[in-house]
Amino acid sequence: MQSYTIGQAARLLGVSPDTARRWADAGRVVTHRDDAGRRLINGRDLAAFSVEVGQGAHNDDGEPYTSARNAFPGIVTAVKLGDVAAQVEIQAGPHRLVSLLTREAVEELGLEVGMRATARVKSTSVHIDRT
Repeated sequence: MQSYTIGQAARLLGVSPDTARRWADAGRVVTHRDDAGRRLINGRDLAAFSVEVGQGAHNDDGEPYTSARNAFPGIVTAVKLGDVAAQVEIQAGPHRLVSLLTREAVEELGLEVGMRATARVKSTSVHIDRT
């Protein structure tokens, strides 16, 4: 079974290593030490914890933002407007998402660099690479 260091787990969860370390210290995710003394998280435990963290994304009312499973809340990092089309980039944790949409949609949403936004992804084909 593959294990992950605190730093690797943090990157996969989209949080800082300090946050991952605090979660481990609080017992939210189980760790063990390797022969070199590094704290590691078992891959299955990390997978289960990542689902728990993902389900914890709620708004101030405690309600989920959406029922869509592929929602990436983040910050708008670029908006490129054309005459008809537009390109919007969102950084959501370690993920950079780029969307092509109409200029009208960007203007109606008032999208600007620096504002919070959520990218929602629906695809008929998802490719997975083993890393």
